[in-house]
Amino acid sequence: MSKFILGSKLNMSQVFDQEGRVVPVTVISAGPVKIVQVKKSDGKDKYDAVQVGFGKKAKTSKALAGHTKTNGNFKFLREFIVKGEENFEVGQELNTSQFEVGDFVDVQGVMKGRGFTGPVKRYDFKGAPKTHGHDHPRAVGSIGQRFPQHTMKGKRMAGRMGGHYVTVKNLLVVEIDAAKNLMAVRGAIPGANGSLVTITQSLKASKK
Repeated sequence: MSKFILGSKLNMSQVFDQEGRVVPVTVISAGPVKIVQVKKSDGKDKYDAVQVGFGKKAKTSKALAGHTKTNGNFKFLREFIVKGEENFEVGQELNTSQFEVGDFVDVQGVMKGRGFTGPVKRYDFKGAPKTHGHDHPRAVGSIGQRFPQHTMKGKRMAGRMGGHYVTVKNLLVVEIDAAKNLMAVRGAIPGANGSLVTITQSLKASKK
């Protein structure tokens, strides 16, 4: 069965494995989430998906309140593609118990905004030498060409950095506290502390 959940990034920490080595982890407050809508390929939606709600919202629009009236007002709604033979029901609650230590997951979040940045920071350019008269070592360099006489679209230059969705794949689930709805995954994940993250089962086989 497909494994997925929404959560909130808490903080980074570290744990020790069985061999005494330090493992950097990110702690996530994952779920619980409730299924708000089930879409079927043989119905009007023409595809198989599950929509879940996470977090509580004091005020909401009438349209959203009517959509989620049987489950409450949620702060976040997200949709996950599932297999047609899987059985999900509206009102069903999903939590961290569906995951196991040793599973691999993909975590998606919104990268921290870093404002307007230069090419050295944005794309990790090497820059020009700092000696022999170079007074602009962090400049972008040559951007023009004879043909087609204009800067090509997608040219790596200075600009706005961050603030977009980033997915980190194949993160190992190190610890799970089902009673507190906490999950610790190895490594760093995108987003600021307290931001929403999406956790799905990775295509990589689970570690047994």
